[in-house]
Amino acid sequence: MSRAKPVLQGLVSLLAGTVFGVGLAVAQMIDPNKVLGFLDVAGAWDASLLLVLGGAVTLTAILFRLVLRRATPVLDDHFHLPTTSVIDARLLTGAALFGVGWGVAGYCPGPAVASLGFANPEAMWLLPAILLGAGLQRWLDQRHRDQHTATKPPTSSDELVMKN
Repeated sequence: MSRAKPVLQGLVSLLAGTVFGVGLAVAQMIDPNKVLGFLDVAGAWDASLLLVLGGAVTLTAILFRLVLRRATPVLDDHFHLPTTSVIDARLLTGAALFGVGWGVAGYCPGPAVASLGFANPEAMWLLPAILLGAGLQRWLDQRHRDQHTATKPPTSSDELVMKN
């Protein structure tokens, strides 16, 4: 890999993040009251964020199809796609925690970071909590992998031979 490639990756990432943040601000997703109004389907529901959601899903559906026609990405050696499609308790628990956190705070991680540009005090409290939660999840995931590796029985005759 050339030395210019990581610099270009960084610049493209910065540009994409900036466009994403500006889009979140324009869509008012950095306003927790707007988001909570969207989530309050039984009360004073504000459906305007459906346009944001619909635009994001439509654009993603179109662009994913186009991008994944390539053998490799433009600025990387391979695509970094999920390797599993299993829906298990860990996934459902994580999704529930994410949803509850979003509903309580009115922010998800992207808008929370974008709202720092507007010095929203809530985000200054929320982001350390998000980082702490992400760190805890990584630690628990590594611990789970270590335990699974340590207790995993041999699955083939080759592994049995190697262990003896």
